[in-house]
Amino acid sequence: MRRGVDWVQVREKDLAGRPLLELCQRVARAARSGARAGETAGGAQVRVIVNRRTDLALALDGRRDASADDWIDGVHLGFDGVSPAEARQLLGPTAWIGASCHTAPEAFTARQEGASYVQLAPVFPPISKPVRGTPLGLSGLAAAVGCGIPVLAQGGIDAENAGRVLLAGAAGVAVTGAIFMAKDPGAAVGALRRALDEVAPAR
Repeated sequence: MRRGVDWVQVREKDLAGRPLLELCQRVARAARSGARAGETAGGAQVRVIVNRRTDLALALDGRRDASADDWIDGVHLGFDGVSPAEARQLLGPTAWIGASCHTAPEAFTARQEGASYVQLAPVFPPISKPVRGTPLGLSGLAAAVGCGIPVLAQGGIDAENAGRVLLAGAAGVAVTGAIFMAKDPGAAVGALRRALDEVAPAR
């Protein structure tokens, strides 16, 4: 968080039940501690989302009013779980519900079903895994941006191209390989933050 991360998705497919819940709690506490210390990009908040596990999002949202720092903001959905509409019914109107999308029509559908945002991938060839299908490119990203909710560009995003995806209309970027495969993850985050901040005022 010190280098500018303002959104964390907890995505650990090998963890289930209590270990995953406890990991989410640790991440949430670290995020809120960093926010209070003024270490985040906005100096106020880091949003914490759990991947696919709507049940954990529901359980940990219940701690929001318990004077605790270990609650999370919502859930990010894939193609093998509940729909955004079902998650919205469970989590309520204020939860952040995201959806993975690979085409502009999927982004529009996610918005109609109650998603708060979408992650659109792959915009460029991924860094952390082999590419499946043809990357959407900036034109594919621009087509999805009209869906009416924030679109986070994912796939092959790094400090060199992050500014271009913002100029194409993305609300932000979602990255894995650019950070976790870097020799210095903290420096990689800082470079991404600077690239995004340089472009944001010009949009």
